[in-house]
Amino acid sequence: MGCCGSKEGSTREWKPLEDRSCTDIPWLLIFVLFCVGMGFICGFAVATGAAARLVSGYDSYGNICGQKNTKVEGIEYSGLDQTKNKYVFFLDPCNLDIVNRRIKSIALCVSACPSKELHTLKEVQEFGKNNGSKLCSYQLEVSKYTTDPESSKLCPKLPVPPSKSIPVFHRCTPVDISCYANFAEALITFVSDNSVLHRLISGVMTSKEIIIGLCFLSLVLSMILMVIIRYISAVLVWILTALVVLGSIGATGVLWWLYVDHRKSLTDKLPADQLEVSRDNVQALLVYAIAATVFTVILLLLMLIMRKRVALTIALFHVAGKVFIHLPLLVFQPFWTFLALMFFWSYWVMVLLFLATTGDPVKNEQGFVEFKMSGPLQYMSWYHFVGLIWISEFILACQQMTVAGAVVTYYFTRDKANLTLPILTSVFRLLRYHIGTVAKGSFIITLVKIPRLILMYIHSQLKGKENACARCILKTCICCLWCLEKCLNYLNQNAYAATAINSTNFCTSARDAFVILVENALRVAAINTIGDFVLFLGKVLIVCTTGFAGVLALNYQRDYTVWVLPLIIVCLFAFLVAHCFLSIFEIVVDVLFLCFAIDTKYNDGTPGKEYYMDKALMEFVENSRRSMQDKSRGGRPNSADGRELKPMATGASSA
Repeated sequence: MGCCGSKEGSTREWKPLEDRSCTDIPWLLIFVLFCVGMGFICGFAVATGAAARLVSGYDSYGNICGQKNTKVEGIEYSGLDQTKNKYVFFLDPCNLDIVNRRIKSIALCVSACPSKELHTLKEVQEFGKNNGSKLCSYQLEVSKYTTDPESSKLCPKLPVPPSKSIPVFHRCTPVDISCYANFAEALITFVSDNSVLHRLISGVMTSKEIIIGLCFLSLVLSMILMVIIRYISAVLVWILTALVVLGSIGATGVLWWLYVDHRKSLTDKLPADQLEVSRDNVQALLVYAIAATVFTVILLLLMLIMRKRVALTIALFHVAGKVFIHLPLLVFQPFWTFLALMFFWSYWVMVLLFLATTGDPVKNEQGFVEFKMSGPLQYMSWYHFVGLIWISEFILACQQMTVAGAVVTYYFTRDKANLTLPILTSVFRLLRYHIGTVAKGSFIITLVKIPRLILMYIHSQLKGKENACARCILKTCICCLWCLEKCLNYLNQNAYAATAINSTNFCTSARDAFVILVENALRVAAINTIGDFVLFLGKVLIVCTTGFAGVLALNYQRDYTVWVLPLIIVCLFAFLVAHCFLSIFEIVVDVLFLCFAIDTKYNDGTPGKEYYMDKALMEFVENSRRSMQDKSRGGRPNSADGRELKPMATGASSA
């Protein structure tokens, strides 16, 4: 039976969490076959030698370092025995190809990486004699390093920087990575002065302990906020409101004070490098202070507009807090999702690197070897890219289904004291019955996300080349796809909850959830507006607290640290952590409302049809609806269905 109707008509009593059956089995088979294809790509890459090329590395002639090799037709120095030469050495490691994002240099297999800087060809020759490691091209003997007229082209660029081998991957990498900073400078086009990027990087390296500590602080603050939601949800809204208002005003005042203090400390007596850093800090503090002032004014205006609706959110958060009291392990769902995503993304990147080194050896224009795939196999990377989007969305959908299933079990269990491992029960139901539903829902999101990403890539490639009309059309399409993706995400989340209630397939659940949401459009608008605003305040509180702590911590390093990049890193991480934790709370609130709407549709409070809902949740939604109806009808409160809502007769609602 569906959420909005029974297959057998209205004569049969509606009971949730019954009639369990597998849903969307064809999509389960499709998803399994797709994963088999992903595994085939990985196996093909490993079987064709890509794994050895990736781990051990190979030279410009196609020889894999550390093993014997077969001859490549048309390549003179291929097929060499490189058993003793286990490391890849680049003649010019800092010659970077910006377009293809690779080192544009001849690569050789050597037995040892130079640990000291070599300034002359004589030193390169002595290194080869002492270590048996030839740093010049294979056709040049060690004894001719200093006499051959072609040695300037066949030997490494002088001076040869000291290098070390990367763990696992046998590449000689320069110890001083300043040349790679130049690569970053080429990518960051807005940096006109190279010294700016160098100071930013040095600021991050100098403040790495502070950055790690502040990231840990944001994690702790998010955990504390979840604890507050559990235990003092009745006053949470006003606490958050007061803290955010006072915090934003206080932070704005401190930033202006620090700006004035640092500006006074600017003197010509400081060394040139410290004076430049101090001026950058003063400029950054001025920008921060102005931005904080504008933000505080906007926040105060929003608080003034939302002050009446904020009061209605207390009851809703109180019920959601009860869910976390009974299901405390819901707080850790972001950790498991994050671990699953990190594991999959690591696997995906590794296979992508395999694909980059697989294929048949081909002679390029410079006479060196490149590995390229031909025929249908060259489209493996596209299949692999689709797998990144689909499986990532699948993992996120599994989290949504798990949380929805646990909350649904909590809501429709009359005796809350007899809940038995609801989260594990939800995981079991997901694995046994609803994998196909999750696969279908995540695939729909994939179908929308991939065109949007392709359009974004086209827009970035044509930046500055397309006309105004084409630019406007591209941005409009990207915006429309983004909005469609957000709407589908919200509908999918409610569809998973409907599936958890009645074990219907994805399309039926999505239709039923959509009908329920349309029937309760005013309630949905009120809850989403207020709930999202309060959760936004929570994210703002965590980010502002972490950023403010960062300003105070970095204030002790004013003489040698640039604040811009460390604070940006810390604030971005704090927002990410706060978003992960509070998104779980948001899912719980949305699922609770859908359960409430279905409960009121099939039950009326009479004997035999008692409500499952908590009394506080019903009072919140009714008060919210009445306030909106009073405003729209001139103060004539009326029930949407013509009757008064009553909680279920048992004492379960007080749980």
